Amino acid sequence: MILPVSRNLPLNAGLWFEIVNSSYKEVVIPRNVYRAVLEVYVSFHEKDEFWYGNLYNDFVTANNLSSPGNGPFREVVVSLDGKVAGAVWPFPVVFTGGINPLLWRPITAIGSFDLPSYDIEMTPFLGSLLDGEAHKVEFSVTNALNVWYIDANLHLWLDQEKEVVEGKVLEIRRSSLEVSYASDFKGLNGNFTTKAKRSVHSTGLVKSSHGDIITSASQELTYVNKMVLGKDGNMQIIDQLIQADDRVHAERESREIYTAKSIKSFPFYLYSDYLEGQNHTSKEVANVTVGFNEERSWSDDDGLMRMFKSKLENKQEAQGVMVVKNNLVVSGYGGTQQVYNYVGSDQCYFRNISSFNYTFQYDKVETICKKKTLDLT
Repeated sequence: MILPVSRNLPLNAGLWFEIVNSSYKEVVIPRNVYRAVLEVYVSFHEKDEFWYGNLYNDFVTANNLSSPGNGPFREVVVSLDGKVAGAVWPFPVVFTGGINPLLWRPITAIGSFDLPSYDIEMTPFLGSLLDGEAHKVEFSVTNALNVWYIDANLHLWLDQEKEVVEGKVLEIRRSSLEVSYASDFKGLNGNFTTKAKRSVHSTGLVKSSHGDIITSASQELTYVNKMVLGKDGNMQIIDQLIQADDRVHAERESREIYTAKSIKSFPFYLYSDYLEGQNHTSKEVANVTVGFNEERSWSDDDGLMRMFKSKLENKQEAQGVMVVKNNLVVSGYGGTQQVYNYVGSDQCYFRNISSFNYTFQYDKVETICKKKTLDLT
């Protein structure tokens, strides 16, 4: 069963919550659920569309700027009845006109037409959810400016043999969000570094027709953003890396029946420069490198306890120049190269594609699996 965790109908706008601080939905789940996963959808806009490049508040204040602030760190926190259940550190999707629109013609940025969603294992919390009462699922965004659109799907596995499944929360360990910030600036030029980390560990028991199952879930999240501002604020360099390690382990009578592991890394690099030209023109230069990488492994007890593995490396490099006059692009160019490489137990897919000024330079596709060893330790 899938329960939407979204705004209630009827609506004059979308189903998602529009979040600056926080929003919540009360949900009631069936009493025969033995597993639960929350799939979270995140989309950021307006002052936080380019949150990874937002300036620091002390820098904004010192220079009397109107630029978006709160620094470049954002996280989506999912809480259950007021207590943290998990977190999402989102992939920095660049929308189709973002940074320099000429970069994304015709190869669009990773995720811009199909935003990624993020799974949070909720099974350890079933002990507090199976009472037939309403429970509050809340979303908040750390350091948020307007506007974040967030909603979710709650995926529920139902026990067909029992009307009521019993459960118990065994252990919850949450580290507080740790953020460090260092800056060294003079006027509109400076260097800035932000680091962050968080961990969430939960363990719970469900007593279903499948037996007494103990499920443990963990999240380990790390973040670093190094930013340089130069040329009196006209030049910006961003070097950011988000890493997430998500693991789930379930056992029955001390025997492993299900495991899952997802290790993600989201590198992001941006060099942007602004140059004054002649005849009321300006030149805007942008170089972008962005990657969505994930190593996964999972197993299921279908009598064989088979292990499945996959590795995805998806990288884009883009370079562009725009000449702007009276807020209109009068000339310029853009080029993008993308390499997508997926190797899994189920299939393989490789694509290497390049474009320049709306024209494809080359496009190579392979679907034949080569002999490779996936080491997901």
